[in-house]
Amino acid sequence: MPNADHRVALPAGERQYHIGLGPGDLAEYILLPGDPDRTQRIATRLENIEGEWRHREFASVTGTYRGERVSVVSTGIGADNVEIVVAEILAITERPTFIRVGSCGALQPEIAVGDLIISSGSVRLEATTSFFVHDGYPAVADYEAVAALVEAAAKLGHRAHVGITATAPGFFGAQGRPIPRLPIRYPDLAEELARQRVLNFEMEASALLVLAGLAGCRAGVVCAVYAHRPSGDFAVGEARSRAEAACVETGLEGLRILAAMERQKRSVGTDRWRPSLWTGT
Repeated sequence: MPNADHRVALPAGERQYHIGLGPGDLAEYILLPGDPDRTQRIATRLENIEGEWRHREFASVTGTYRGERVSVVSTGIGADNVEIVVAEILAITERPTFIRVGSCGALQPEIAVGDLIISSGSVRLEATTSFFVHDGYPAVADYEAVAALVEAAAKLGHRAHVGITATAPGFFGAQGRPIPRLPIRYPDLAEELARQRVLNFEMEASALLVLAGLAGCRAGVVCAVYAHRPSGDFAVGEARSRAEAACVETGLEGLRILAAMERQKRSVGTDRWRPSLWTGT
């Protein structure tokens, strides 16, 4: 059905222009990796695959994980891509729950390569969300998503840190990395954010948290540490594979816990989960 507002560029029919998905394709519990190839690796952990799709850089799959219907949709790199994915998912779902599973660079010396970082919020260094909210508007993770990810990491035995993330609009100069032949404006940005107790750099979290919050949806972020900025260490080979696996496992289990929390809320007729409702999963 055509959109009534001519300013919104939508294709004829129900399938979304960029992600190529339509109503019913996605579950209400959605994992968001950046890398489209990661979607295929995550798919091997799902049972009863319903469908797999790929359009541009957006690779998607829907199936079940330990009895819960879940979907995986890659976002590509950057806050602008996240805006496209979230907007189009919102058009074809009711009230989705999002968990971003990504990679990041740690800013604090006590965080090791291979650890996980669960974002409680994010510094909005990107500009995409400024087209939606005031510049002082915070990017805050849903408290239920944070609790679920903390529980998931603990159950799985993965070392995780919780705190503030910084979402950059790029990988090199935008994160204070020197670039041959190009000047950068803020060469001390990583050190400045580290002094402010920011835990990590990545490129998508704040867009997801702001947009999901505006839509009244739960969203959380867990990232595997691939780079350790204070030392220059970087995960490669098997170490990188292990870190990705830990992040994906935590994200999937976090979605399952969030689904259980939702059932616990419904059982007592409340819209706010609290620890006293916890009955395990």
